[in-house]
Amino acid sequence: MTHFTRRTLVQAALLACTALTSVAALAQAPIVIKFSHVVAPDTPKGKGALRFKELAEQRTGGRVKVEVYPNSQLYKDKEEMEALQLGSVQMLAPSLAKFGPLGVKEFEVFDLPFLFKDDAAFRGITEGPLGAELFKKLEPKGIKGLAYWDNGFHQMSANKPLHKVEDFKGLKMRIQSSKVLDAEMRALGAIPQVMAFSELYQALQSGVVDGTEGVASNFYTQKTYEVQKHMTISNHGHLAYAVIVNKKFWDGLPADIRTALESSIKDSTTYANAIAATENAQALDKIKASGKSTVYTLTPAETLEWKKALMPVHHDMEGRVGKATIEAAYKAAGFVPVK
Repeated sequence: MTHFTRRTLVQAALLACTALTSVAALAQAPIVIKFSHVVAPDTPKGKGALRFKELAEQRTGGRVKVEVYPNSQLYKDKEEMEALQLGSVQMLAPSLAKFGPLGVKEFEVFDLPFLFKDDAAFRGITEGPLGAELFKKLEPKGIKGLAYWDNGFHQMSANKPLHKVEDFKGLKMRIQSSKVLDAEMRALGAIPQVMAFSELYQALQSGVVDGTEGVASNFYTQKTYEVQKHMTISNHGHLAYAVIVNKKFWDGLPADIRTALESSIKDSTTYANAIAATENAQALDKIKASGKSTVYTLTPAETLEWKKALMPVHHDMEGRVGKATIEAAYKAAGFVPVK
């Protein structure tokens, strides 16, 4: 055997070993799930995402690595859905209002004002046939729905007291991109302004918008109460999220990994939903204690006035959301329209 032949054989062996090492390394490399969301880590959604990370990594024995990106670190409201569809991130937990602009308008049923009298009414939809049916409508968009995460009731805030319907007249109110929420604000006499959540604090501080709606935990963690003099406990809407994943990515996972992730999602959902009410109550107490925003609770008479002003939105949205979807939601939530 010549020196050249020996050297060639040695090089070939080294290349083969390198290739095998690379294959082994690839086989051992964890599956990375980028989980992006737009709120703070210390909110119910933020904590739910971290609990999912903990459980998923534990139950897959490290074969999955979950990278959580809070506070719009990767993508803002309008960008994140496209990023998921393109596979730039694998998992999101957007608010349910985000699916209307995507073309699945039936999800806007969740935005109908005063649809839910309590958390049980909300779960009547999300844990029933209607919730499952809505998730199926996402699949042609390349999205798979895994779970609904509750974050409690929406309240109103502004730099003036909002007690009566007439108090909204002419106010510029920030909303998510939802035709239902747009109609809601117009029914109250306000001027709706669609805006990314990450831009809200500065917009309120500078007066670009006069007020907003949201849950107490987000008001507190985003410090919007510092630039809003008044907050009204109205419980007129309900904030919820859908934990969603890129369908192609999900379908391509090994079966045992998928099973472990499903159990992780299930348990993190139970956790996130359980802490939502507590987190909102604690946040509200902290807002009150700060003295920076006056917190007012609507009287029964004021609530009835708001409901009567907003009931036409339900009827007007039948053509967009679908009458059958609205009727199914009424039944699941035990809702009785105000006359």
